[in-house]
Amino acid sequence: MNHIGTSGFSYPHWRTVLYPRGVPSGRWLEHYAQEFDTVELNGSFYRWPREENFAAYRDRVPDGFRLTVKAPRGLTHARKLRRADEWIERIGRCWQVLGDRAGILLLQLPPDLERDDALLDDFLSRLPQGLRAAVEFRHSSWQQEQSFQVLRRHGAAYCVMSGAGLPEIPTLTADFAYVRLHGPDPGQLYVGSYSDRQLAACAERIRGWNDAGVPAWVYFNNDAGGAAVEDARRLRRLLA
Repeated sequence: MNHIGTSGFSYPHWRTVLYPRGVPSGRWLEHYAQEFDTVELNGSFYRWPREENFAAYRDRVPDGFRLTVKAPRGLTHARKLRRADEWIERIGRCWQVLGDRAGILLLQLPPDLERDDALLDDFLSRLPQGLRAAVEFRHSSWQQEQSFQVLRRHGAAYCVMSGAGLPEIPTLTADFAYVRLHGPDPGQLYVGSYSDRQLAACAERIRGWNDAGVPAWVYFNNDAGGAAVEDARRLRRLLA
């Protein structure tokens, strides 16, 4: 089963695209979950929620909904996956709170972190059993087979990216695919709507993965103007 949604849900400029006027912001997640079955929580990157906040997220979404969580920048950008035991423990506790609503842990590595396969291997080996992770490489040195092999060894997904200045490499390293679509504009991230041709190509790739028994987790991050919502809707229709 594929999961298609957006990166984040709490955007005031989505009021006319997804949230009708009169729906308070405190009910946006519930309204979002009426249409989509997953969301990538990205506020956790800037400030990691307390366990009670994760419990509240869990209780606000229906059965079958999955909450994917972006790892905190304190772990990925400040510590760069080093001295990670405290963060791993915190993430593990929150994952237990999410229970069957837990999706994928997204680790977006910083653009100044160059390839270090031993570092990545050690970090992934420490994650709690049963926690599924995806890794988004932002430094070009990681984009090679040796690093992909590290991901495969731990069942972690390589994050297939689309966006300005980002390589689009449709590599599978886990029993699920993970895709982040940051916008089609060649010069700027997070803006613009994907064309029919681009979304058709994306759908064709996902069907190929599905034929091999691999489900896809897909998140649109081109939030400007609500393009992410419309593009997620269009891709779901193509795959229906």
